[in-house]
Amino acid sequence: MVSLNTEKFPNEADALAREFVQFAIECGALRFGQFKTKAGRMSPYFFNAGLFHDGAMLGRLAQFYARALLASGIEFDVIFGPAYKGIVLGAALAAELARCGVNRPFAYNRKEAKDHGEGGTLVGAPLAGRVLIVDDVMSAGTAVRESMALIRAAGAEPHAVLIALDRQERATDEGGRELSHSAVQYARSTLGLKVCTVATLAQLLHHLGNNPDSAAHFEAVSAYRARYGVQ
Repeated sequence: MVSLNTEKFPNEADALAREFVQFAIECGALRFGQFKTKAGRMSPYFFNAGLFHDGAMLGRLAQFYARALLASGIEFDVIFGPAYKGIVLGAALAAELARCGVNRPFAYNRKEAKDHGEGGTLVGAPLAGRVLIVDDVMSAGTAVRESMALIRAAGAEPHAVLIALDRQERATDEGGRELSHSAVQYARSTLGLKVCTVATLAQLLHHLGNNPDSAAHFEAVSAYRARYGVQ
């Protein structure tokens, strides 16, 4: 028998997270089963923003990002989308923010440097001032550190990160050893970045435990969080 999660989430951020989780499930971007993570863990759930793959889904995803970002109060000057998923996410966010009256320049990087035309690895607006990095999730923080290096090399300040889902689980080092902190905690405390998330694992669990259509997955995800989760 599944024990329902009765923890209350009364504020607007939690309401937004619940709405996002349901949307991700309906789109097939949030799935349940057995999935191997980059850290080698067998996870009972998997989130893949690449599965928001038509115009309507991408447009609504951008709305969730924009609503979470605007509610956070984080200020920034430029949006940066790291290759590859971040390129689409950053562009969609820039368009949605402009629709909301917050027009900001957008840039992204190539994986391989271009040796003709303007050259280099950066495309779009010049990186300057406070830069917001946009991605789907953070696993070990490697992609964020790579983005920070590009941003600093351009003379700008890596200021904040916006992601869709915080898995709230312990990160691993290059040798696969478990650390005491999550990737998001590392970004905040060690890298000095502000972090904004649309939803967290705690909010996902709340949704599963209180939604009859999804409650069957509650125990598996709860057990995973008990094994790998951080506070």
